[in-house]
Parts: sequence; structure tokens; C-alpha cells
Amino acid sequence: MKRVFSGVQPTSQIHIGNYIGAIKRFVELQNDMDCFFCIVDLHSVTVPQDPKELYENSLQLAALYMAVGLDPSKVTLFIQSHVPAHAELSWLLQCNSYMGELNRMTQFKEKSLGKDTVTTGLFTYPILMAADILLYDTHYVPVGNDQKQHLELCRDIAIRFNNKYGESFVIPEPLIAKFGARIMSLDDATKKMSKSNENKHSKINLLDSPSKIKKSIMKAVTDSESEVRFDVENKPGVSNLMTIYNVLSGMSLDEIEGKYKGMGYGTFKKDLVEVVVSALEPIQSRYEEILKSGEVEKVLKEGSQRANEVSNKILDRVKKKMGFVTF
Repeated sequence: MKRVFSGVQPTSQIHIGNYIGAIKRFVELQNDMDCFFCIVDLHSVTVPQDPKELYENSLQLAALYMAVGLDPSKVTLFIQSHVPAHAELSWLLQCNSYMGELNRMTQFKEKSLGKDTVTTGLFTYPILMAADILLYDTHYVPVGNDQKQHLELCRDIAIRFNNKYGESFVIPEPLIAKFGARIMSLDDATKKMSKSNENKHSKINLLDSPSKIKKSIMKAVTDSESEVRFDVENKPGVSNLMTIYNVLSGMSLDEIEGKYKGMGYGTFKKDLVEVVVSALEPIQSRYEEILKSGEVEKVLKEGSQRANEVSNKILDRVKKKMGFVTF
């Protein structure tokens, strides 16, 4: 089986943009691929984190992974910091990467903009991301368009390393969904839905209450027209809501347009509230059951054991190629 790797940071709650753009796809991939899904807690500390929140968010994210349908008997689910090889390979890759490459990373420019100081970890975290991927002989990485640049850097580093030391890494390919992979902010449909947006109504978290979901959707930006029509360029807000409706309900865009022809945004939004609440209700119920069961810790321990077994073999291969003494 081909291998897939992906990870999500345990910073604040997971929103439907994360779910639709990434985690929902993980569930679809688990039946056909050898999947490694990681809670990338090392990435999260590139910016300040409250230790208590980081701990709780890591366990909650694992529970959410399972609640949305990831089956621990089919996938390897683990916490990044439980596998030391991630940090070690990251250092080895840093020593085979260049400042100029990292200077071109647009996400660093965006995340550091306006800050008086930034950590070196924020600057070098694309190398850690490359280590995450390369450490498992990954064939495919589910990514959004905003992460393509980082995967291209990963591929460049792997190819350079292979040319310098001999075949060491599998060169990963991106898995980019053609539709629905990029859910936009509810308060500004030109920007991706983001955990860091301080406006709580800019996003819908998987664990939000029905009343919060309703308020966020009813406040979502649309336009001065009243026609429910998919047109990303001219109607980005409505098109974003239609994308959410489409993915969570299964209705096609044409069907949605037909259903709400001549009805205006009010009726459309009210129905979208029901669609989102209905889609999230079973996830929320399952999440509570998983947290109470103590299942999370067991799954993460077993996942880290397999992740360590696989990653250590690849790390040893790399270290031997570079000339390190290994036994």
C-alpha cells in the first residue's frame, strides 16, 4: 500500500475548514492507503503556547480524529513529540538546506508580519515539516494550496539529499482536492478560515453549540444581491457557504442553486445551519464518548510505538548515508 502522512497542530479547536479541507479526507484515505496521522505539537510551539492548553488540545485533537471516523486499527495515530526521530531528522535536513529557501516561504512572512520578535523555530519549521513527511517514506501528502510551497521545499530537499548521498528518501507527491479543500473565513471570504482569527464568528468549530453555529452562519458575509449562485470571483461569500453546504450535505452546487432560486440568503442560511448542526452532532456525541472512555491514551501509545519503529529504520538509513556511526 502507498503511504500517506499528514498532521494537524493542536492549537485551539478544530474548525470545519480543517475538517472539510483535511481531516474528512483522512477518513476517505484510510481504506486504501497506509496512513500516518500526526498531532504536530512540536510545530505548535513555534509561537507561545499555554502549557495546560497545549496538553488538553493534544488529547482533544486525538479524540476528534477518532470521532470523525479515523479507525486506529487502520491508521497510525500519534503525537509528534513522542517520536524523537522527527526532531533529529529535522536537524540533519537543516544542515542540508539553505537560508535563501526559507526566506522565500510566504507563510513565514505572513506569520511574522508586524511582530517585534519571532522565534527561529517559526523560520525553520518548514524543515521540520519536511522531516515529518520524509521520515515515513511517504508517497502522498494531503495538502491545501497554501501548503504546496512547503511540500515543494520538502521535495527539493529530498532530491538534493538523494543526489548527494544516494537514494535515501521517497519523493512525496501532493494530494490536493479539486473542490472544497479551501474553506474561507465567514467574516472575509477572501481569506482562509483560520484558528488565529480573533473573531469567533469567522469560523465554526467542530465542538460549537447549535446556537453558536447559527449565530456565526447568520452573520456570515454575503453580498448586496440575493441570488444563491456559485461564483467565487464575484460572490465569494455565498460561494464559500455553498461549498460548506455541498460537502456536508452531499447536494451538488446545481441542486443547491435550484433549491434556493428566488428565495434569498435568509432561507439559505437557515437551512445551512441545520445542515452543519446535523453533520456535527454525531461527531460531538462520539467525541464525548471517546474522551470519557480513556481510549485516547491507549491509541496514542500504540500509535507512537509503530511510528517509532518505522521512523527509526529510515533515520538509521539516513545517518548511515551521511557517515554517522550506528549500531
